[in-house]
Amino acid sequence: MQTTQSLSLKIVDEIASCEGVQPEELRPPIHYVIDTDALDSLYQSGDSERAPSKVEFVYKGYTVTVDRTGEVDVTKRAAAVEPDKSAA
Repeated sequence: MQTTQSLSLKIVDEIASCEGVQPEELRPPIHYVIDTDALDSLYQSGDSERAPSKVEFVYKGYTVTVDRTGEVDVTKRAAAVEPDKSAA
C-alpha cells in the first residue's frame, strides 16, 4: 500500500533539500506563509479540471509554483539589489 504525500509536505521536502537541512528545521514553518490545508485541498481530489491553472508563492527565498497537475517547481529567487543610498 502506497501513501501519497501531501502537496505542502512535498514542497517542504524540496526546499529542505535545497537548503541542506531536515524539513522540520525550516524556519518559519511553511504554514506561516501559505494556508497549507487550503493548498492541499486544491489538489487532493486528483481532478486537474478543478485545480487552479497555477499557484505561486514565495517561501525561504524560493519561488514555489504548482501547476494544474500538482507538479511542483522550486526556483531560487535572485537576491534583490539594494539601491545605492550614498548617492546624494
